[in-house]
Amino acid sequence: MVDQSRSSVGAEPGGGQVNRTQVSTSDTRGGMFRSLRERNYRYYASGQIVSLTGTWMQRAAQDWLVLELSGGSPAALGVAVALQFIPTLLLTLWAGVVADRFDKRRVLIGTQIALGACGLVLGLLDVTGVAVLWHVYVLCFVLGCFAAVDAPVRQSFVVEMVGPAQLTNAVALNSMTFNLARIVGPAIAGLLITAIGTGWVFLINGVSSAAVVLGLVLMDVTALHRAERAPKERGQLRAGLRYVLGRPDLMVVMVLVFFVSTFGMNFENTFAVMARNVFGRDADGYGLLITMLAVGTLTGAALAARRSGRGGPRMRLLLVGAAVFGALEAWASLMPSYELFAAALIPVGIAVMTFTTTANATVQLAVEPTMRGRVMGLYMLLFLGGKPLGGLASGWLAELLGPRWPILLGGLMSLVAAVVGAGVLFIQRRGLRTRGRLG
Repeated sequence: MVDQSRSSVGAEPGGGQVNRTQVSTSDTRGGMFRSLRERNYRYYASGQIVSLTGTWMQRAAQDWLVLELSGGSPAALGVAVALQFIPTLLLTLWAGVVADRFDKRRVLIGTQIALGACGLVLGLLDVTGVAVLWHVYVLCFVLGCFAAVDAPVRQSFVVEMVGPAQLTNAVALNSMTFNLARIVGPAIAGLLITAIGTGWVFLINGVSSAAVVLGLVLMDVTALHRAERAPKERGQLRAGLRYVLGRPDLMVVMVLVFFVSTFGMNFENTFAVMARNVFGRDADGYGLLITMLAVGTLTGAALAARRSGRGGPRMRLLLVGAAVFGALEAWASLMPSYELFAAALIPVGIAVMTFTTTANATVQLAVEPTMRGRVMGLYMLLFLGGKPLGGLASGWLAELLGPRWPILLGGLMSLVAAVVGAGVLFIQRRGLRTRGRLG
């Protein structure tokens, strides 16, 4: 077992802090998939491939079922999505405290069993023909509660499986798995919904959670790179927030993540309107836009996995990734034809994945191990919690100014946030140098 709490922390040239002792003490060779040399991570990744495919199958089937039960109401679909996001706002910060205080592996076993049970219950209700809309709403909220607890625990558990030196690579491989599942899952769901109905898709997803649980159970707990657990005491959540507020480098990353994810990454909310209202395409045209973006994000994740062999994440890459993403998104919004717009989404996907994988690894490597769960709880809150706000804003802008404007302004806001963040870090670094010379 590796004690990470005493490792030194060095200043990142761009202003951030990355634990260089941890990153440099392990071998970073082994190619794009070197994290898979860790047996525990192999178990985890194998289960994730199965489970995430099932999750994306359920998302597609759930949307279809809501539309069927509501008579095709877009408002009902919006309510279902909101009910899954509300628990993120309510529970994610507290889940970070749970991640720091309890055995992450055991917590994940519990949350994954609960998430699978939600799929099984909804599947049984649907297959037996008794499902009504409020059943779906309740299960959306319950699933959202367990997912809100699962997210920060799962994010902060990655470093325990692979160690600090392989964290950037493991984060990139997780993103590859996620985006591959996002392409494959809905495609499989579409075929199965037509062939056997939505209920069986939910049941398949429920069973698929067993793959993650099995991987977690089979892990060698003595090989985990565990950090010292935070002691039980009052004010742990406030202590985590104070920790982030006292770290200007973390504050820049957190604020940047909020702006990019809230205003720049509301793709699904705008692509349907672009496909239908701007380019006159049907549902298959909308699906192709999602696929093109997923091709870009999968490519970006693969590049991040390959790049991770060069060392820990860099704040400079984080800022450049956000700026390039914002510029490319704004540029894509101006494309005159459907074909050009679809093609422009590939580099957009590459840029956004460069930003998100770098942000995740930067935060995890820059914090004290006993604070990692709480900091990742805040990270996930900012990454996911702003999406309802961004969705409402993009819908309002599309209604008022036209479908292109949410994409254009979202890109420009991401670009401005990156430039401002770079300026803040430059001023901070210059101030530190000045105080160093005066001291």
